[in-house]
Amino acid sequence: MQTYIKPTHKQAAVDALKRLVKHPSSTTEAAPGAPFGQPIRDALDEMMRICAELGFKTYTDPDGNYGYAEVGEGEAIFGILGHVDVVPAGDVADWHHDPFDLTVENGMMYGRGVQDDKGPSVAALYAVKALMDAGVTFKERIRFIFGTDEETLWRGIAVYQQKEEPITHGIAPDSEFPVTYAEKGLQQSYFVGPGSTEFTLTMQNAFNAVPAKAQYNGPKLAEVKSALADFGFDYETGENGITVTGKSVHAMLAPQGTNAVLRLAMALDKVFPDGPLGIIGRCFKEDATGTNLVGEVSDEASGQLTVNISNIEVSEKETRMQVDMRIPVTVDHDELIQKITEKVAAYGYRYEDFDYLAPLYVPKDSELVEKLMAVYHEVTGDDTGPQVSGGGTYARTMNQCVAFGAMLPGVPDYMHQVDEQWAVEKMVTAMEIYAAAIKAIAGQ
Repeated sequence: MQTYIKPTHKQAAVDALKRLVKHPSSTTEAAPGAPFGQPIRDALDEMMRICAELGFKTYTDPDGNYGYAEVGEGEAIFGILGHVDVVPAGDVADWHHDPFDLTVENGMMYGRGVQDDKGPSVAALYAVKALMDAGVTFKERIRFIFGTDEETLWRGIAVYQQKEEPITHGIAPDSEFPVTYAEKGLQQSYFVGPGSTEFTLTMQNAFNAVPAKAQYNGPKLAEVKSALADFGFDYETGENGITVTGKSVHAMLAPQGTNAVLRLAMALDKVFPDGPLGIIGRCFKEDATGTNLVGEVSDEASGQLTVNISNIEVSEKETRMQVDMRIPVTVDHDELIQKITEKVAAYGYRYEDFDYLAPLYVPKDSELVEKLMAVYHEVTGDDTGPQVSGGGTYARTMNQCVAFGAMLPGVPDYMHQVDEQWAVEKMVTAMEIYAAAIKAIAGQ
């Protein structure tokens, strides 16, 4: 099989990634032309400069919601969907390298965004550049579409969809190889119910992570400790009361984690049986599949429903639970929500919608999936089959679009973590896969 990626492309990709990483492009206060903050707009402008330097036609939304870069001819559009925003770096002192100054050490690139999603976007971009340098022409327009708030609410890509023509088919290099042909529906919600005059809870946890810690320093502390012990739940004692401990995983993998918030809630319900947490202590318990709540919910295409209750706030006024659900792709969303609404109402709670992303489902026997899989197998020799994910990528926002790379099987996941890193040679392999795939689908 022909190799398109030369040493010059590898070095140019690293250099371009360094230019992008220097921008701390997390969501901040809106500014004129920068709806999600000036750092994100700066990263978008940097990406557009890089694309223009490579010979792409570029367009930037004047309001700063998105940008795109295009090469090739024809009515059909092969879309490549990336995003220039990143999650915050957290405490920079925890990093071994400056998160906003790309460092290459022992063949490993370090910096915020090298895995999610600046590195993969650059890999796909320079794969197309390598095809251009090899004299490949395109029977379709290759359009890179760059969103600006993928890590939050996807408002930028929504504006793109309102204002621009749809793609014919495409990929999102924002996940893992090989093809992710199905992504579960993502529903984030609240269960809101009665408060308590007996105890309060105040927490700050993300929707999309199983919480590994839950603190309590309220009334009947000794009884709560005893209840935790009766359940066999681990906890630590400190100056600020107790900390129930668990195991954190991404919400899409909730059954593989240990939810400390639910464990604390079960103990509190045992100690305060007339309180507001009976829905956890006597119904949901530690279930991360929703079976205790609404029965078995699954499908052959994408597996089981996952439900993560990551946060519980209890005040005298109300109890508010923060809920993340990953819904199988063929399950009727509205029917499921109606069942949940009725079930939580029996415990005095109401259901409140927060955000919903419809599922992605492109059948495994579709032309797009079969061509991408054939190229992946030929380049890598890996016979791994197409996969399903509980995560969410921009692929679900577009017609006939799937997540495709850029992380190879076995590559450690450093997305959203301290010391985010990606091996240069793994990036080069991803570039080879992208070049071959784009040539097979849109080249001539």
